Amino acid sequence: MADKQISLPAKLINGGIAGLIGVTCVFPIDLAKTRLQNQQNGQRMYSSMSDCLIKTIRSEGYFGMYRGAAVNLTLVTPEKAIKLAANDFFRHQLSKDGQKLTLLREMLAGCGAGTCQVIVTTPMEMLKIQLQDAGRIAAQKKVLAAQAQLSAQGGAQTSVETPAAPRPTATQLTRDLLQSRGIAGLYKGLGATLLRDVPFSIVYFPLFANLNQLGRPVSEEKSPFYVSFLAGCVAGSAAAVAVNPCDVVKTRLQSLQRGIHEDTYSGILDCARKILRHEGPSAFLKGAYCRALVIAPLFGIAQVVYFLGIAESLLGLLQDPQA
Repeated sequence: MADKQISLPAKLINGGIAGLIGVTCVFPIDLAKTRLQNQQNGQRMYSSMSDCLIKTIRSEGYFGMYRGAAVNLTLVTPEKAIKLAANDFFRHQLSKDGQKLTLLREMLAGCGAGTCQVIVTTPMEMLKIQLQDAGRIAAQKKVLAAQAQLSAQGGAQTSVETPAAPRPTATQLTRDLLQSRGIAGLYKGLGATLLRDVPFSIVYFPLFANLNQLGRPVSEEKSPFYVSFLAGCVAGSAAAVAVNPCDVVKTRLQSLQRGIHEDTYSGILDCARKILRHEGPSAFLKGAYCRALVIAPLFGIAQVVYFLGIAESLLGLLQDPQA
């Protein structure tokens, strides 16, 4: 069935379109996830996702919820395109004469896709996390400065205006990291990113493929778009929650700035050990529901775009303008 194969440019365009739409829709929730995961027991600024978003709007304005979105919107196209195209490539390579893949082969294809995508994911996440968490660090310093002034003045209530710290930009962060640490600076947390993305893809792609197959009518060649969307949402949220402990470790390791009295980490094991000792097992599920809310529509949209073949239609129009 060679004529059914989708061209590589179409796969890349579909992945890019899906990523752009998805990120635009769910980025504020992703920001809340990062801030909830990074805060430690010493100085908790936010009690929940809604509390985080409300405080962010109050202190940073509406567009404060989109801090770091430009990085994601720039790099999500190659990231999603690589992930989807790589999974498709590995599935094709592992299939025998068009026969249905075994679960193990589906998992191997997902493993290959997850490994390929970290080339783009690691620097993207590295920059995004610094930009997303800058507001939390600034808010924490402002609160502590106000408390210190109150203590020094014996509890007298005075109006204190703390000057706003300059906020870093993605370009400035990239330049600083390259100058101080070289290309390795952008790939800080690579091991933790692999530890998150490879298991995620191993869970997500086989689960999606089987759920999508369940919803396919016997008479149809492929599932309706709403089945692909729901399969993507369910598989995405399940995989996201399953690997959330790895995501917490990755977020902590990639954060360059720390709040007052917050732990620093030397590696994956040190980070996991300190989180367990100081914050308990529940800390590994911080931001899990936020991540599920981010990933579910993100991958639901991705699979709908991919399965509807929007890129194929666009490429067809470009190749045949008379149509």
